[in-house]
Amino acid sequence: QLRLVESGGGLVQPGGSLRLSCAASGFTLDDYGIGWFRQAPGKEREGVSCISSSGGSTNYADSVKGRFTNSRDNAKNMMYLQTNNPKPEDTAVYYCAAEYLSGCRRRISIPPFGNWGQGTQVTVSS
Repeated sequence: QLRLVESGGGLVQPGGSLRLSCAASGFTLDDYGIGWFRQAPGKEREGVSCISSSGGSTNYADSVKGRFTNSRDNAKNMMYLQTNNPKPEDTAVYYCAAEYLSGCRRRISIPPFGNWGQGTQVTVSS
């Protein structure tokens, strides 16, 4: 059974850093495109970053570009989102996602991702 489990969320001060992890089980990430999404209260889920299955394409939302870094470790079957210099507006539930042989569009969208984690809360506050 394909499963994604996020961890690493919590309370972080503005200007600090936090690393989110996503463990994949039941499948190998090698041939999967991966993505990170977030949903703030009262708002729609939005794309944060993605990496194509080939690894040749990585994109970030303009709001996090230069501050967040998306990475993958296929040997460990793990995905990571390093959040540096977070801002209060980054507060949201963060989700990891994966899809077989998917690309990574400049505008990060929920389709084609069909496999999702349960989410982890990130709160940026002093």
